[in-house]
Amino acid sequence: MNCVRIASVVIGIAIFGLLGCEHRPQAPIALERVTVVESPHGKRSDEYYWLRDDHPERKSDEVMGYLRAEQAHTEAMFARLAPLQDRLAGEFRARIAEDDTTPRQFDHGWWTWTAFSPGDEQQRWMRSRDDGAGQVMLDGNELAKGHAYFRVGDVEVSHDGSLVAWTEDTVGRRGHELRMRDLSTGKDLADRIPGTLESVVWAADGKSIFYMRQDPVLLQSGPVCRHVLGTDPSSDSIVYKEADETLFTSIDASRCRTLLRIQMEGYDTNELRTVPLASPADAPSVALPRTAGVRHYADRLNGTWLIRTNLNARNFRIALASDAELAEPARWRELVPHRADAAIDDASLLEQGVAVAERVDANARVRIVPWSGGEGRLIATDEAACTMTLGDNPDPANRWVRVEYGSMITPQRTIDVDLATGAQQVRKERTVRGYDRSRYASARLWAPSRDGKRIPISIAWRSDAWAHDGAHPALLEAYGAYGYASDARFDLPGVSLMDRGFALVTVHVRGGSDLGQDWYEDGRLLRKRNTFNDFIDATDWLVRERWVDAKRVFASGGSAGGLLMGAVANMAGDRYRGIILGVPFVDALTTMLDPSIPLTTNEWSQWGNPIESREAYEYILSYSPYDNIAAKPYPAMLVTTGLWDSQVGYFEPAKFVARLRRLKTNQEPLIFDIEMAAGHGGRTGRFDRLGRVAREQAFVLDLAGVNK
Repeated sequence: MNCVRIASVVIGIAIFGLLGCEHRPQAPIALERVTVVESPHGKRSDEYYWLRDDHPERKSDEVMGYLRAEQAHTEAMFARLAPLQDRLAGEFRARIAEDDTTPRQFDHGWWTWTAFSPGDEQQRWMRSRDDGAGQVMLDGNELAKGHAYFRVGDVEVSHDGSLVAWTEDTVGRRGHELRMRDLSTGKDLADRIPGTLESVVWAADGKSIFYMRQDPVLLQSGPVCRHVLGTDPSSDSIVYKEADETLFTSIDASRCRTLLRIQMEGYDTNELRTVPLASPADAPSVALPRTAGVRHYADRLNGTWLIRTNLNARNFRIALASDAELAEPARWRELVPHRADAAIDDASLLEQGVAVAERVDANARVRIVPWSGGEGRLIATDEAACTMTLGDNPDPANRWVRVEYGSMITPQRTIDVDLATGAQQVRKERTVRGYDRSRYASARLWAPSRDGKRIPISIAWRSDAWAHDGAHPALLEAYGAYGYASDARFDLPGVSLMDRGFALVTVHVRGGSDLGQDWYEDGRLLRKRNTFNDFIDATDWLVRERWVDAKRVFASGGSAGGLLMGAVANMAGDRYRGIILGVPFVDALTTMLDPSIPLTTNEWSQWGNPIESREAYEYILSYSPYDNIAAKPYPAMLVTTGLWDSQVGYFEPAKFVARLRRLKTNQEPLIFDIEMAAGHGGRTGRFDRLGRVAREQAFVLDLAGVNK
């Protein structure tokens, strides 16, 4: 990108309203320094480009001065709502079981689980040979001491059970440090490798470990490396380095624990290479080569490969092959055929059958299929809008498959399903203290789109605090990108909104795979506007059908869902009383024009490549939220970011807020909330993160006139 600074202008001070109050704190105003953003297909003026600072450890004094001013403004704006925020955060915490644990799972001779003690922000990773108290392998609370931000990326035990390796991020920018511990002594090894990504895989002998270095520019990818314990990490060998920067690289172990799987993946193709874990120094071999437009996902168990593929199968199918047959798709044996009405999302290999995660009518569900084939057995569910996904199934010898089930009103249940009989045993239902499920209801609705589609909607409410009369507020959420489905899930903080008369709504817009691959394809590239239109059309239908109060409709979305919110604010902001944009991808065109920004090259197949294609350039320009801010009224907006966000740079929402504040013509609040010590996911502590959610709810409740 060729950017030339041509002018600097300081604009005047603006005053914005404190939520519902006549006393209004002063909002910071960013300097205008016009930069020309050039591309092969046109030039644009960007008066706030100077807010971008890519330094990985510190930002300029000028940028930090502006961001701190914004945060001071945010704190002043929310000062009046502090009692409500505290009350909400207290409600959230009161519902959480302080001494919570996950159900134990059998993994190659060990029972493993994670646990919280009262007051813990981080979990402990546990194991036991029997049903006893167990051994603490890692204590996240101890590891997190002294860090404002802390997150464990991956935890892996060596094949013989003597060592544990983990990766930890103390900044929020996905840069991890790989560490190892001797479980017999509890002492950490001297081997410490900074600058890695999350995943690690042990070689069979426990003397070598595979990991990925973080690319210093792209952040999301890097070469696969092998470290031999006790050696200098600077001498670690590079196992594989992908040359195509449009692909993501990932590593894991095969189900048979004999192979390192190296997966290179884009949105339109992928490739699988393998290394024998018994011979970690071997060069990787190609198991499934990349083919344009084809995606294969393969895993191996007991000499048989299971391949989930979209070859001649829009919604994917599952086939089986031997080692000799794997490279020849014509020789594969079909296990689960393609269906137009069911998308196959995943599969878990078990010795007594294959657990298939499928999606039908926006509901995730699981089917058990024998290795001999056939229709198999669908695990029963009893709600119209619900989600059943594959749980953690580390040991294929287990006689059961673990699944996770829930809905917007049913807290997550961990269920073991007998592979032979289909009998279900609930191992645990998430403890939500003080919550009575019988007082809440949910439904699956279908709204018509402007182009004749049916848009799925999941909705939940408290039965005695809500009526179908068009008089109640609602919070609508959506995502709609990358083929990620917006599953109907229980939201613990959301109970506080339902208790105050709100309906919670998930709109399953195009761009996600909620209705299969066609639903995804119809909301990306040159069809991206369908995502925005679906959300607006669903909103209008909910109002028209008296599900929600037209004057108290709120919208929320994060990351790519934040792009959706920004586009909706520009296109139909008058439909919403307030909008929350979480870590929003709002400067889409500038980012897609800059290959040095993390994720850009990986995502050209999602949004389009505006460098090579004029059509892509003009189409992205037509909806990019930052580029389409206009001098007109906007709804109240709360915009959030993390200073160290590696997926959506803080400067995107910063620029969006600065331009919006200058151009919008009404006095509705515009608030920019910045996590100074976090990345894309915000705070990581179990209780620490509740403050952010309480702030978002207080924003919505105040605007809705519900202050209790």
